[in-house]
Amino acid sequence: MKTALSLSAAGLLLSVAACGGGAASAEGPDDVLTIGTDDGQEKHWLIIQEKLAEGGIEAEVKTFSDGTQINTATENGDIDINLFQHLAYLAQYNVNNNGTLVPVGATAVYPLALYSKDYGSLEELPEGAEVAIPNNPTNQARALLNLQEAGLLTLKDGGDSLSTPAEIESAKVEITPVDSNQTVTALNGSAAAAVVNNTQAQKGGLGDEAIIYKDDLESGTNDAYINAFVTKEENADDPRWETLIDVYHSSEVQEAVTELNGGNLKFKDDWTAEQLVELLRSEEEVAASGA
Repeated sequence: MKTALSLSAAGLLLSVAACGGGAASAEGPDDVLTIGTDDGQEKHWLIIQEKLAEGGIEAEVKTFSDGTQINTATENGDIDINLFQHLAYLAQYNVNNNGTLVPVGATAVYPLALYSKDYGSLEELPEGAEVAIPNNPTNQARALLNLQEAGLLTLKDGGDSLSTPAEIESAKVEITPVDSNQTVTALNGSAAAAVVNNTQAQKGGLGDEAIIYKDDLESGTNDAYINAFVTKEENADDPRWETLIDVYHSSEVQEAVTELNGGNLKFKDDWTAEQLVELLRSEEEVAASGA
């Protein structure tokens, strides 16, 4: 999941009236596609709605601030599809809630970088320096895996998407888990460095010049963190998904998403739904083993 979500939900609703000819779906022209997300106010959603409308699909975008509520609304049929989470997060939701949600199209993977205001490189970090990491399970594990790749620690059996600080076998630094929203605050306090997600870094005014290590978005170790459009398994064959995913990967939408994220992402338009589901099942096995 590219951001850590709070526990309150917002009722913001954005909609664009359909234009052009053709039915919205096989169910008829009165059918409206509803999409749940955590950033529905951003420019790329308006572009998506406009491009869908050109193809005869009317779409509404509903913004929430709690990921569990977005997934629950999808399960309950209150919304048709959502976009806010990566596969590791989805796997934990399904396992913990007996969920039936599946990915139907990949969007992008976002970095989880190590920032420092006091040191310009990994080599400059002193032995025993405090490094803050987000404490929510999926981002905590990813942060630990990234720090392992950076050579700052080693995890038992190499770690996985549910690794915790208890599995650290050796470390050159002191790891301090904090709330995801406090990673920038920790960096401004006692932490010599902090692993901060892209959204929090933007909110906290952290630029690329403060990054001393960035995970390789081309690496297979980050595949579990690919973000995806997600719907109920029984709705996975809805013909609208192909149109929606094609629209997302259009040049106009990708340009807007790239601008929003300062270029810190890698689009994953080469992944098929089948590949995503296969990876999800693998992550669900990991999540179930740690439940």
